[in-house]
Amino acid sequence: MTPLVRLEAVAMRFATESNPEYAVFGDINLSISAGERVAVIGRNGSGKSTLLRVMARIFAPSAGVVHWAPGVSVSMLSLGLGFRPDLTGRDNAMLSCLLLGLSRKEAKASVEQIAAFCEIGAFFDEPVRTYSSGMRARLGFGSALMNRSQVILIDETLSVGDTFFRDKAREALEKELTEERAVVLVTHGEQQVRRLCGRAVLLEDGTVMADGNPADVLAQYAALPASQG
Repeated sequence: MTPLVRLEAVAMRFATESNPEYAVFGDINLSISAGERVAVIGRNGSGKSTLLRVMARIFAPSAGVVHWAPGVSVSMLSLGLGFRPDLTGRDNAMLSCLLLGLSRKEAKASVEQIAAFCEIGAFFDEPVRTYSSGMRARLGFGSALMNRSQVILIDETLSVGDTFFRDKAREALEKELTEERAVVLVTHGEQQVRRLCGRAVLLEDGTVMADGNPADVLAQYAALPASQG
């Protein structure tokens, strides 16, 4: 398999009121290859969402290096991230396609596919600030899936919305993932991990505690001692 992104000794630190060098995680070594569906699991505060943002080039790591294969495009699905609330769903979808390098003609065709997939009717031409969380999830998922980005990073958005759309999103993800594309999914849903992913990564205490078969990694996660406080 061809690596699309590779993290070498990546660390992330933030300044907080009590600690100017708060370590979210450190020394992360991780490689995502074309065709993979990888779940990132772990307790709240383990750095899962921050790791996705590093992979999405939103955050620069405090240490280490992130290597991207030449020309690889990436989309990140996270509620409240990436959309201009003053723009309509159509305009946001168009913008996301153009930012990924599609021509205007290609982008217009993709936008029509996104509109059909989202199934939010007239709201597609309303400002995103008027959307519910479920509608934002529909727009985000449709935009990422239909604009042909090679790496899709999903931060919990498959857990939002009605059952019908969650099932539709899972089916579309299974259908649209080809050997050239990869998905990294942050989730607390065990069934999502088992159904969608062929690999799981467990973050604990700022490091990769386990990386491999989803059933084995989920078992290690379940065996962790209860957090204190």
